[in-house]
Amino acid sequence: MTEEVKANGLDQAQAAQPQFAIQRIYTKDISFESPNSPAVFQQEWKPEVKMDLDTRSAKLDDNSYEVVLSVTVTANAGDQTAFLVEVQQAGIFTIADMSDQQKAHILGSFCPNTLFPYARECISNLVNRGTFPQLNLAPVNFDAIFAAYMQKRIEEAQAQQAAAQSQEA
Repeated sequence: MTEEVKANGLDQAQAAQPQFAIQRIYTKDISFESPNSPAVFQQEWKPEVKMDLDTRSAKLDDNSYEVVLSVTVTANAGDQTAFLVEVQQAGIFTIADMSDQQKAHILGSFCPNTLFPYARECISNLVNRGTFPQLNLAPVNFDAIFAAYMQKRIEEAQAQQAAAQSQEA
């Protein structure tokens, strides 16, 4: 009987451990446009490349979440758009037995960091198929982006609280 109690106590302790697992990584949407070809191929290639990132997450069930990383890359040659690539790289992740703060960090930083190499490879392949010179996107520090986002939310909450206090006074 003592062994049963120990085993049950061990199972309960293990059940309370934070859990994270990747269920699936997939491409949700892809778009490649070269609106000014073939004229853009006749110009000297000195592009201005701009990258925009966005993430969103949705709860699928008790412990499953879909995270979507949207990456848009625009290359302009002079005043013309050479190409525009949009990729939505997604994943389904199991996240359990974590605090809300830990979940927010996993969904806002760790999951996008996991998805980015897949999106980067997809973008590189699409640009290559468009016969443009190779494009290697630099790594992104999602921890810093998430920290800045959280700091902004804190500052907004403090500003709202200050505004509410000044109205009461």
